[in-house]
Amino acid sequence: MSTLDLSQETVLITGASSGLGKEFASQLAAKGANLVLVARRQDRLHKIAAEIKRRHKVKVEVIAKDLSEHGVAGEISWELSTRGITVTSLVNNAGFANYESFSDIPTDSLRAEIAVNVHALVELTHMFLPRFEERGNGFILNVSSIAGFQPSPGMVVYGATKAFVLSFTEGLYAERKGSGVRIMALCPGPTETEFFRVAGSDRADGGLKRMSSHDVVTAGIEALLRKSPPPSVVAGARNKVLTSISQRMPRRVMTEAMARIMKRQG
Repeated sequence: MSTLDLSQETVLITGASSGLGKEFASQLAAKGANLVLVARRQDRLHKIAAEIKRRHKVKVEVIAKDLSEHGVAGEISWELSTRGITVTSLVNNAGFANYESFSDIPTDSLRAEIAVNVHALVELTHMFLPRFEERGNGFILNVSSIAGFQPSPGMVVYGATKAFVLSFTEGLYAERKGSGVRIMALCPGPTETEFFRVAGSDRADGGLKRMSSHDVVTAGIEALLRKSPPPSVVAGARNKVLTSISQRMPRRVMTEAMARIMKRQG
């Protein structure tokens, strides 16, 4: 593939007000990329944008949107058009989990979880990919999870959405190979972010040691910048071992093992 010069990119990042999204913004800006930051919390976005512009002297735009709302991708496209902004790369990072027994989660919460984790990601990818292919450059990085490799009792919808993101991204990688657009899924394990607090339990990490946001994003960007990026990358040596084991174990054994682990953590 052609060399990816991040200083020539304008990257739209979803879920950019905290955690991995904020870290993606910081690291991409440090490499010269201009940014469009998308999340619900406008005050946080403006604070992050001001700090990034001060430190890295790049252009940063803010679009406050709730990605669980119907038609949000079209609204983002309209905002970009009215401001004269051309996005050349995309980080679909936004996502959240409901940590609770499936039957006890309100339907609206489940709908919002699927909307953010899957629907918005697919719509944004569908909207931007033809534009990137027309240029013959840029990238789409979708944040999945090691939860996409095995069942996630207590977070069953989250695990299913991340399995979708992983399969969707790898399939798209194969389908669009040769287009010049880098397409990759990043699969973190438990990470030091607001994720578990928002999910409703700090113990939903299965007892695994959490990586820093910095190390996760660094692993993703380094893989993305390879001459031939992989369709997906698991962040962290421990997580690579765990996912490798989970793929080799019989499904019944893996499912029951995950149930025992999450029950101890609950």
